[in-house]
Amino acid sequence: MSSVSERSDGYEPSDYPPFAVSADVVVFAEHEDQTHVLLVRRAEEPFQGRWALPGGFVHIDEDLPDAARRELAEETGIEVAHLRQLGAYGTPGRDPRMRVVTVVYWTEVDPTVEHAAADDAAEARFWPIGDVLADPELLGFDHHRILADAVSELGGHP
Repeated sequence: MSSVSERSDGYEPSDYPPFAVSADVVVFAEHEDQTHVLLVRRAEEPFQGRWALPGGFVHIDEDLPDAARRELAEETGIEVAHLRQLGAYGTPGRDPRMRVVTVVYWTEVDPTVEHAAADDAAEARFWPIGDVLADPELLGFDHHRILADAVSELGGHP
């Protein structure tokens, strides 16, 4: 049996740099005529102590929406059935650990949904979107850009 590196079709996986795939979720909630977004405070590096969208790495045997739902549930305790894909982000350097491409989903929940930080999130809470967008340094990674794109794409309302 030949190894992957001895393929007869000329394809050499080692010729391509490895990179990871993550899934992030923008969770909207309407409260008192204002749109809020769910953020988690990162308990670990990179960006330890900063706020971020819930999300994380996709497992090798996992479909993208399943990974998004799993990460949302692990970090916040919120389980959702329906997610809509917003887009993909892959700018080099967006994650200081390695080359990471993220697929972003969005959903809307009731603002009274029970949520609690867990896994690698130190805190989870809803923020008024205007407050988050007014402070580009609040969020880690490129999550400020992602949230701005989500708001723009959805016309300011989910």
